[in-house]
Amino acid sequence: MNDIITTLEGRVGRIRLNRPKAIHALNTAMCEGVLEALEAWRTDDAVEAVVIDHAEGRGFCAGGDIRMLAESGAKDGAEARAFFHTEYRMNHRLFTYAKPTIAFMDGITMGGGVGISQPCDYTIATENTRLAMPETGIGLFPDVGGGWYLSRLPGRMGQYLALTGHRLDGAECYALGLATHYIASGSVETTKQRLAEMPDMLEAVLIDASTDPGRGKILAHQAEIDRLFVSDRLEDIYAALEADGSDFAKETLATLKTKSPQTMKVSLKLLLDGATMPTFEDEMRQEYAVGARVVQRHDFLEGVRAVIVDKDNAPKWNPDTPEGVSDHVIDQIFAPLPDAEAWTPA
Repeated sequence: MNDIITTLEGRVGRIRLNRPKAIHALNTAMCEGVLEALEAWRTDDAVEAVVIDHAEGRGFCAGGDIRMLAESGAKDGAEARAFFHTEYRMNHRLFTYAKPTIAFMDGITMGGGVGISQPCDYTIATENTRLAMPETGIGLFPDVGGGWYLSRLPGRMGQYLALTGHRLDGAECYALGLATHYIASGSVETTKQRLAEMPDMLEAVLIDASTDPGRGKILAHQAEIDRLFVSDRLEDIYAALEADGSDFAKETLATLKTKSPQTMKVSLKLLLDGATMPTFEDEMRQEYAVGARVVQRHDFLEGVRAVIVDKDNAPKWNPDTPEGVSDHVIDQIFAPLPDAEAWTPA
């Protein structure tokens, strides 16, 4: 069975993620397949737009091949770096693609699923959408452009999502601008058919299919999040949450205490840098350097062991407090790679 299915439907190229047992989590071959399809359609006059969705199953894309990354990270890291290099090329190609791209985030959209949908011109949420960047829970960080997208959300929402891994529903995605349209899942297939027939009218098709999801629930906490997450220092965020005393602050602090202090600090720096990153290419180059190092560090290997392999959900982070993670360690993780090892676009 092919892990991706590429077809031409009417005047639209369609890329379907097809690993249902893994909730369509991306592997290197899938990223290569997407790149090949995009390159073939780039100069094909018969293709006016590209739709990305998933085949059968309950999610759009649950992320990347985390188990492979951890197995590689425990050795020389070469396979993990090869995956990141290809995945980030796919992310960048989508971000800069000349033809309109439409991603249907109908279901679980996490990690790599965010990376394949957010660069698209149009991102469709439904009542089934559950979008998150939960990487700090396994000693990783919100990569695939997370430093770019999250740093551009209103107020300090991006920092909150990056550190907590909070899951957004479709209405919340739409409210925050992580979805351009909200379409009821029952109308999704009809919408895809109409896009195939009328790609020159795609904006009208999407508007016609859209419904109002109402005010996203997360917006009720925007002011609290902006106040409690105002600092780019993890220690300050902990102190603000401890001093606040509200139920929201207590729950949020309890969540943060389950995450890797090291990669929470990595995430804060990623968003701080990402907010002023000149181009998406620069963002991917930095994230690749960070990812190449993080996959070989203790917290990632331990996080995968605890959450995915043994499933005891009791990772032993090292260091296990924000204070234990030195600025020097973060600087080492963020140091640019030598030119011969650095990420380059396709």
